[in-house]
Amino acid sequence: MPTKQQLRNIYFRKRKKNYFEIDQNFFRPLINLLKKLQRKKIIFLSLYYPSNYEVNTLKILKLLKGKKNIRALLPVVRSNNKMTFAQWDTLGVLKINRFGILEPINNKKSYIPDVALVPLLAYDKNNFRLGYGKGYYDRFFNKYLSLNKDILTIGVAFSFQKYHKLPTSKFDVKLDYILTEKGII
Repeated sequence: MPTKQQLRNIYFRKRKKNYFEIDQNFFRPLINLLKKLQRKKIIFLSLYYPSNYEVNTLKILKLLKGKKNIRALLPVVRSNNKMTFAQWDTLGVLKINRFGILEPINNKKSYIPDVALVPLLAYDKNNFRLGYGKGYYDRFFNKYLSLNKDILTIGVAFSFQKYHKLPTSKFDVKLDYILTEKGII
């Protein structure tokens, strides 16, 4: 079985080679899922600012336009190697963090997402994800899920990023769903 690092290299190249631009309809199944969460007055939805041929989660913002009860969050990497989420709208100023990722400049206040869209390099049939190897998302989810925070986790990927069975450790968090151009898994 290939190591996680070998799989990262394989799937990064595969994603780069097979990347295609999606439109907002990619996120329609997610919008239907969000409608079921209307139990809350405000839903905090964490996105990621796409880079390195990731699925462009910013496209969902067109579908959310006018929905005042859904607030977008972006991840922020802190100096203590922890990740938090800050509220962001498309007019909000962004800065480049030490990993070359854009994050909100106004990030003093942290939020816990109700729904988290999670980037990945690969996923498997058990909804485990292969991330970039730093463990930010897994640490965040392990912390807040153990505190009984109800966070719906959704990996966002292209269908060609599926791998039969990823190597996992006790720290890896199983995602609730995977969203691809073929729908929600």
